[in-house]
Amino acid sequence: MKKDLGPATAMYPSLTTIVGAVVNGRPNFLAVAHVGIMNHGQPQYISVGINKSHYSGPGIHEHREFSVNIPSEALMAETDYVGIVSGKKTDKSTLFELFTGELQHAPLIAQCSVSMECRLYQVVDFPSHEVFIGEIVKTWADESILTEKGHIDPAKVRPLLFDMGTLSYYGLGPVLGGCWNVGKKLKKG
Repeated sequence: MKKDLGPATAMYPSLTTIVGAVVNGRPNFLAVAHVGIMNHGQPQYISVGINKSHYSGPGIHEHREFSVNIPSEALMAETDYVGIVSGKKTDKSTLFELFTGELQHAPLIAQCSVSMECRLYQVVDFPSHEVFIGEIVKTWADESILTEKGHIDPAKVRPLLFDMGTLSYYGLGPVLGGCWNVGKKLKKG
């Protein structure tokens, strides 16, 4: 039997990321779990939903660039910290080792095995949040997390997952099956 949960979302757990932006001349970071890949083609777009009260939004608007970094389970404390401490009061630019790719206002985190630099494409305005849609300009990945074919191996990344219902972080489980493959057994004829 199912229970009515009202308007609660069932889309958790979700990937936890650290969004980087330059605000008032220095890098700032914010933990964001409201993230989504928008398409599979080129160019590829990613969305990040950020509360309007957060310090990072004005920097994204000003420079029209931001980064999306994928922390591992090993960065759980640092990820949580950048999500609970405001850049208005705390300089978070020294928490990580940073590097710059092609975009000068999309600070990238060396400790994250995957980092994407994004150029702002569009902003969707909601009453309390803005959804920043960015074109992924470049993706940087540690060689140690790549498969033999050069793809990112999620098991090696060990991404941090966030669950709103339990307010907890989770890890990724084992591979369950191959996409566009396991359903073939249900095809008739």
